[in-house]
Amino acid sequence: MKKLEEYVVSIPDYPEKGIIFRDVTSILEDPEGLQLSIRELQDKLEGMDFNIVIGPESRGFIFGMPIAYNLQKAFVPIRKKGKLPCETASIKYDLEYGSAEIEIHKRSIKPGDKVVIVDDLMATGGTAEAMIKLIEGLGGEVVEVLCLIELMGLKGREKLKGYKVDSVIQYPGN
Repeated sequence: MKKLEEYVVSIPDYPEKGIIFRDVTSILEDPEGLQLSIRELQDKLEGMDFNIVIGPESRGFIFGMPIAYNLQKAFVPIRKKGKLPCETASIKYDLEYGSAEIEIHKRSIKPGDKVVIVDDLMATGGTAEAMIKLIEGLGGEVVEVLCLIELMGLKGREKLKGYKVDSVIQYPGN
């Protein structure tokens, strides 16, 4: 079996010149790559005490849901504004290329819940920081932020000081 890094396709100059886009869909398109990605993410959670996996729309759903299922934990989606039908908590935040607003059902997180955030990629840490604020605002505790790929050159970890952050693949640049 190949190493997980070998399944990632790197696309230069996308979405703009000087950026190398790390495409996780190439992992998903290969059955061995998909299994390896879930296994390696899940292994990072061994021994961790938590009861909820949070996954942001949309690739956080892809990686978070099988982990929640395998570990018999609840899965809670964080969605783009306007996609959830019940009472929500929301937050606006800055992205690498603009801004966004995400939300979560208020009923999904209760005081004392221990939460792991699972996503495909961490760049500047803005999305993770916004999710943490939402979760903590509802009384939950974030015990780990876990990503498949981390772009170390964008220093997302610095935004998340005081939180456990882990990733399977780290790229030195952006």
